[in-house]
Amino acid sequence: MAFQLLPNMQLGVASAPAQIEGGDVNHNWNNWYHLGHIKDASSPQRANQHWEHWQEDIELMHSMGVKRYRLGIEWARIEPSEGNWNKEVIKHYRKLLTFMKSQGIEPLLTLHHFTNPMWFEKKEGFTKEQNIPAFLRYVSYAVHSFGDLVSEYITINEPNVYATLGYYGGGFPPGDNSVQLTSKVMSVMATCHIKSYRMIHRIRSKMGYTDTKVSFAHHARVFAPENPRNPLHISYTVLSKWMFQGALAKACLTGQFLPPLRNINHVPRGQYADFLGLNYYTRSTISKLGDGVANDGPKNDLGWEIYPHGIVSCAQELYSILKRPIYITENGTCDNQDTFRSRYIYEHLKALCASNLPITRYYHWCFCDNFEWLEGESARFGIVHIDYETQKRTIKQSGRFYNEIIEQGGVTEQLYEKYVHEEEYHS
Repeated sequence: MAFQLLPNMQLGVASAPAQIEGGDVNHNWNNWYHLGHIKDASSPQRANQHWEHWQEDIELMHSMGVKRYRLGIEWARIEPSEGNWNKEVIKHYRKLLTFMKSQGIEPLLTLHHFTNPMWFEKKEGFTKEQNIPAFLRYVSYAVHSFGDLVSEYITINEPNVYATLGYYGGGFPPGDNSVQLTSKVMSVMATCHIKSYRMIHRIRSKMGYTDTKVSFAHHARVFAPENPRNPLHISYTVLSKWMFQGALAKACLTGQFLPPLRNINHVPRGQYADFLGLNYYTRSTISKLGDGVANDGPKNDLGWEIYPHGIVSCAQELYSILKRPIYITENGTCDNQDTFRSRYIYEHLKALCASNLPITRYYHWCFCDNFEWLEGESARFGIVHIDYETQKRTIKQSGRFYNEIIEQGGVTEQLYEKYVHEEEYHS
């Protein structure tokens, strides 16, 4: 039952600005809320009010032994209208980053996490290659603003989820349903990542820094045929996996654009990641082109299958494309009553630590309950509970477990008995 963390493996937590900051920010997800698309009718304008409570949250992280924090900055705050930069917002983020570092917490900074300023959205965002310079201008401004405080960057979070849910599934803004647009958005975002990767290195090199690390956060899942003897199920599985994650990983990591993606800016082949950022949550069971869930097996409160071994196979597949240290940039589960999250953390960490992969970071998603996109406030992923009415923060049982894993460098038999032994998944 016991296991030790891998050598050099550090545990951290993750968040996204639109999900925690609150405030009436003019971005596409606030607009999506006003259009009535959030399932529980909650608003990102409330969220966790982290914009005001940031110091309390960082102090709470520090008290839990967290030394690594993947956080994001909000483009719509920094550039509220095209070409106009908000210096007060830069001061705010610099103050937060400086305080983090004073508490011994190192940042991994995400530059884009699903949200666009509405001026960029109205220009049709990442569907147009003509908009790539606007994104690169923002990246340049951000790195010039924070480059002395931040050495590690995520350019874009989950381009495949952003593209698929926004332009094929229709659930994310802008709510389109087009295979062609989905492929175009992935191609544009992959190009943005590659150009940003080179730019960030160039800017920090001119600043005199040699410790720059850049990647993107890739959402990957296991794809399995519902009936492994059914040739159609097998074919759909292979195709779904390639369309959702395989082609994008190749493009972003190596500059090799394979159908359905296109190398629209003629970027050269290369190596465009200093670490592999992996977001892992679940397994998809396939009987047609798209997504599906197994009839049996454990599920979380959103009905996603819980499949711990998949985190290793997804990491292995990324590593086979490009040999780099692996950061698990997100892993977590929706467990509204916190009755099985400790088991989830335990089983995923144990699987990682039993692998022979160079996994050096694990960022739990997420630090505290937050505005969970389409689910609003109804889906709780945090190891810290948020009372949205009072904004009170309370460390959950799973948060105490995570704290003790960090302190002890793994899970002892005693920790297993205390936190994991009696927990069971839903079936």
